[in-house]
Amino acid sequence: MSLLEVKELTKNFGGLAAVSNVDFVIEENELIGLIGPNGAGKTTFFNLLTGVYVPTEGTIELEKDGEKILLNGKAPYKITDLGLARTFQNIRLFKELTVMDNVLIAMHSKKGSNTFHSLFRTPTYYRAEEEMRTKALELLAIFELENKYDVLAKNLPYGEQRRLEIVRALATKPKILFLDEPAAGMNPQETAELTALIRKIQKDFKITVVLIEHDMSLVMNVCERIYVLEYGRLLAHGTPEEIQKNPAVIKAYLGGD
Repeated sequence: MSLLEVKELTKNFGGLAAVSNVDFVIEENELIGLIGPNGAGKTTFFNLLTGVYVPTEGTIELEKDGEKILLNGKAPYKITDLGLARTFQNIRLFKELTVMDNVLIAMHSKKGSNTFHSLFRTPTYYRAEEEMRTKALELLAIFELENKYDVLAKNLPYGEQRRLEIVRALATKPKILFLDEPAAGMNPQETAELTALIRKIQKDFKITVVLIEHDMSLVMNVCERIYVLEYGRLLAHGTPEEIQKNPAVIKAYLGGD
């Protein structure tokens, strides 16, 4: 049984079909790429899967505990609770908060809180808070951000803000992590480091990673399967080798005649 199965997904804005009749399957512990020209519908597709938009047609089904859960129409926070997390093309951090607080907010959203303990600041509350801070530091250490825990997010260099956004997403303990152009704005050294980091995330956290990316060296180096969108429609799907040799993909996106 697939972890996430998308069938005939469509999103219309007025008379424009931003995503049209797309089928997409995600298995456990995969690294999947989603590529295509600007305006192909990639971010809209992510927005549909994570509850930002409601599909016009089609279904999105998540396998959980042997049952299929329909995600259509569920609020983003409910989809996050079910194990789908994401980053954004334009970084969306709480920039006036510290690195630590950005991660703790994500952890609280997953854990929830007991009103009594929170209101009266009982020993149980303080123990839980300390445990979360310890786990947050451990997570930050994986991304070499533990020494920046008290820095305001807005004061981090661009590449570290990207890493913090990934940390915050992982703090929700997702089954699937969607990365929207994680290498955007990065220099070649930062992109190489990100490539290694994405592999490490998928391996160490044992989760599925789906990424939108224009850097083809990154996509071809880390992805096991690749989907290609053009004008909102699925143009091709296959291994990196198959995609690189696909005449339609070469013509539409990879620079062929």
